[in-house]
Amino acid sequence: MNILYYRKNKLLPNLLITATASLSLFGCDSSDDDGTGFIQLYNLSANAPAIYLTVDQYDDDDFDEKIHSAISFTQVSSRLTYDNDTYDIELAWQNDYNNQYDLETVYENQLTVKTDNMQLVVMSEDIKEPTVMVYEIPVRDEDEVDDDNDDEVFNIRVLNMHNDSEGVDIYYAESDETFNEAVLLNQTTYSQMSDNYKIEQDDYIFYLTAAGSDEILFESADIPFPYASEYIMVIRENQGVGSSPFVLDRISTSSIEEYVDSNAEASYRVFNGIIEHELLPEYEQTFDFHLDGIDDTPEVASLEFGKFSQSLMLDSGDYSMSAVTPESQSPIISNHLLALNENTDKTVFFYLLEEAVDEDGDGDIDEDGDGKIDEIEITINSLVIDNNQSDSIYNHQIKVVNLIDQDEIIDDFSSIKVYFVRSDEIIETAEQSLTAIFATPSSVDLLNNTYSIYVIGRLDSSDIILSTTQLTLDEDSVDQFIILEKDADSAIGYKMTFAAQTNE
Repeated sequence: MNILYYRKNKLLPNLLITATASLSLFGCDSSDDDGTGFIQLYNLSANAPAIYLTVDQYDDDDFDEKIHSAISFTQVSSRLTYDNDTYDIELAWQNDYNNQYDLETVYENQLTVKTDNMQLVVMSEDIKEPTVMVYEIPVRDEDEVDDDNDDEVFNIRVLNMHNDSEGVDIYYAESDETFNEAVLLNQTTYSQMSDNYKIEQDDYIFYLTAAGSDEILFESADIPFPYASEYIMVIRENQGVGSSPFVLDRISTSSIEEYVDSNAEASYRVFNGIIEHELLPEYEQTFDFHLDGIDDTPEVASLEFGKFSQSLMLDSGDYSMSAVTPESQSPIISNHLLALNENTDKTVFFYLLEEAVDEDGDGDIDEDGDGKIDEIEITINSLVIDNNQSDSIYNHQIKVVNLIDQDEIIDDFSSIKVYFVRSDEIIETAEQSLTAIFATPSSVDLLNNTYSIYVIGRLDSSDIILSTTQLTLDEDSVDQFIILEKDADSAIGYKMTFAAQTNE
């Protein structure tokens, strides 16, 4: 296997392009000029937004340009079919809303597509100075596919994209075996693509260790391989909260699946969004939070209204959540489920919901006709949200959590919308907005810019401004929550609060 390193790009002189071929890099052109091959893009730049692949072809006086769908971090495109030829390719991100042609190019070069070969284009490292590697992988012919089906084997290669200078060893074992029975699949260093291996179809556990070590640094769950397909197992850096440094991506012809360490920890934090209420007399805007039963030591003590706890690490699994008042230990909630998957980071929002009581079920909640609701009941609810762990520097996820009760029987507003308005827009022309449904998170990805944010409630035929503020996003910004709440101290009775989705 030959590996060629070269630098070529006047606009981006520090780009590194690595190409790996099974026989030779760009030699041995197929004699079949009418054949087809494939291109597949894999985005491994952790601070990059979604990346577009543009493929240009010049043929005499004709020019053909194809812009393929954007690929987000850790995602892969399908195999894109192209004729055997040399093309100009560009990798770029979209720097304006709703305009696929307004792209910011970060890489451009030529790429040769060969008959019955796949060019895997891998973009990694810092998006400001990305590393782009191209791996040429032969595609099986029909006879080999038939043989693989008859032999009940699958095909697998290993690509190490974890920048560990000492290398990584990857092992596999059947699902009912342990590391003691595991077989060494490959010893690999950074950017190395292995040869193809044919393995019997089954479910396997994969293990990663440092080079030459038997200390397990990563153990996958059972991974099924039921078909005579082609896979690339990619070793990459863990961006989650678990202590294992590795994650495995399994790339197939058109999809990708992530496998985290089966023993990875999880992280969570708690937000107190419970307002005071006459039907909750012992509660004074503070609670103690417990997991798996109430004992002398709460996981979070005296959490005040409108505040987040610190992030807490614990083993992944299913837990029971309870909350009590700090002084009297009066119950507020009991036995709410907190499900924590491996390597995940979550926020638990607690909030109060009012509902009108209709005892006879006739739809009339003002039986005495005095213009007031006869009876109200309350419930305390929990909302568990996955925190975004993206490090993108050019765009940021804003997740809106609406804790303003929008029950039309009780509350005046039939809907609430949030508008993100740039300096050359007004609310009516804003390209970015979302509907904030009660207790259902909504999200939007915003490009770096300064935005006036308006929270608008719909009252009959009128739009009412509930809250407004300004937000500036730049390369140092992080993904945010916007929390909408009732606020008796504000002029109109509502407020919005910003908070980072993860504790830094």
